[in-house]
Amino acid sequence: MFKYIGEKRNFIRNFTPSWFASVMGTGILALTTLFYAEFIPWFAYIAQFLFYFNVFLFCFLLIPWTLRLLFFPKEAKADLMHPITSNFYPTIAVGLLVLSADVIVIGKNIQIGTILWVIASIFTIFFSIEILYVMFVGKHVKVQHISPAWFIPPVGLIVIPIPGSLLLPHFSGLFLDLIVFINIMSWGAGFFLYLAILAITMYRFILHEPLPNVLYPTVWINLGPIGAGTTALINLANNCCLINTSDTLELFGFFLWGFGIWWIIMALALMMHYIKKVKIPYAMSWWAFTFPLGAYVSATHSISMVFSYSLIDYIGFALYWLLLAFWIITFLYTIINSFNGKIFAPVESSKKNVE
Repeated sequence: MFKYIGEKRNFIRNFTPSWFASVMGTGILALTTLFYAEFIPWFAYIAQFLFYFNVFLFCFLLIPWTLRLLFFPKEAKADLMHPITSNFYPTIAVGLLVLSADVIVIGKNIQIGTILWVIASIFTIFFSIEILYVMFVGKHVKVQHISPAWFIPPVGLIVIPIPGSLLLPHFSGLFLDLIVFINIMSWGAGFFLYLAILAITMYRFILHEPLPNVLYPTVWINLGPIGAGTTALINLANNCCLINTSDTLELFGFFLWGFGIWWIIMALALMMHYIKKVKIPYAMSWWAFTFPLGAYVSATHSISMVFSYSLIDYIGFALYWLLLAFWIITFLYTIINSFNGKIFAPVESSKKNVE
């Protein structure tokens, strides 16, 4: 009995903040599955299932996440101060943002979607400031800590306008002004933070040793700000009352989307390199294969709809199958490693693997 209790305590103590990346990945898979129901009608039923499963997943993961804060605050704070693991804390807020988009688009419930969006936006903005503030004032950040995981806080800010812009037609007055302000501020802050961190990660890629194999999947995170940024621009162009002409924003989104094609090719080339040279062991970082690619698939569908460009929609549909394969493989490996306990290795040993 005491061994059982001890195992449960280890599960909570070593529960990393990156678990909510699974909510992000599942949520975006649900949305893209619904989008491509235009090609395969029964996809709509799969999208509904993934939506409800994601609601359950978020609520389930919220229990150990909260218990860790209550019973193991030292470990939780250590993660929040660490220059790599801290960047996974916003996944709970971004996961809630994606869930709010699921509620609005799939669940068709504006009221609940609005509540989730407000809560998620507050925490997303908080984490984007807190995490970078700690890096700015601390002396603990080294070159080897730089990784595409640093994109997660900016990604969260850029995701805010995706469901946020869908709320605009449903409100008026001061609350409408507040939603517009949050959407515009978040996209601007997130995008320019992304550009700054992109330059830093490029420096690390070129002038420092390659990423540890356990962090390779984070290379795909770069598709997050590209895909989410494109979709957010299109949604704002279509729904924001302050924007009189949408052509400029949509065209910029198209060019931003083009950068994503280059990055997918690079990410696949690096994948082949890591598989052949150093292997890619399972870790929670595998969930980085899902949401960023899903955000890009969603952006691809949006671009094809705006510009009536069927070729791009076919590209998006092809990438959707890659997303589905990534999600299935990652989900299965997560279940297997959860049952055998390997995924709940001590936090300190996990940190050593990425430094």
